[in-house]
Amino acid sequence: MPDTPARPAVPSTVVDANRLWVDAALRARVQRQVEARRLLRLGGQVPGGRVLELGTGRRGTGLRLALDTFGAAHADGVELFPASVDACRVAVADLGDRVTVAAGDATHLTAPDGGYDAVFGYHVLHHADDWRAVLGEAARVLRPGGRLYSCEMTARFVDSRPLRAVSRHPADGDRPTPAGLADACRATGLDVTAQETRLAGCWTALVATRA
Repeated sequence: MPDTPARPAVPSTVVDANRLWVDAALRARVQRQVEARRLLRLGGQVPGGRVLELGTGRRGTGLRLALDTFGAAHADGVELFPASVDACRVAVADLGDRVTVAAGDATHLTAPDGGYDAVFGYHVLHHADDWRAVLGEAARVLRPGGRLYSCEMTARFVDSRPLRAVSRHPADGDRPTPAGLADACRATGLDVTAQETRLAGCWTALVATRA
């Protein structure tokens, strides 16, 4: 059996300032004004649908976008960190029973098979120790014809020395690339219907549909 190719080493982290950006007002503005609009153009709305967001963060911006921009009737959110779950629930309390936020691991979702019309992930994969497992779970919980909407910073940026110095991510040298993300979606049975890559390959947006 051939040896498994060694993954590239990544630069070390000097100080982890992830939280300063992830839940910042500027980050929410970029998500709302740039990323959601790009995903909407690539994949269209989900009118009246039930959707899931992976990794809500503290602000719940993606949950609001699911309702207001993509036209969903209900949005569930899954967040790994309990403190973020609590903060997100407060942030979206005005949306009432149109949203729910629960603690959970995106690599092992408790949702049933085929329960969602769409799954949204805004920069969640590059934080996951096993991002391919996250895609597998997203595919599992989508109904036939359901869509995955994903925006990602890619390995070119995540593993760059400047970002690694101030932002901790899994150090396995296996962060998503544009082509790798598309291939991994196909491996789960999703059909990549649209993808757009910008910033010299540092950012990619993708929509994939479950057959």
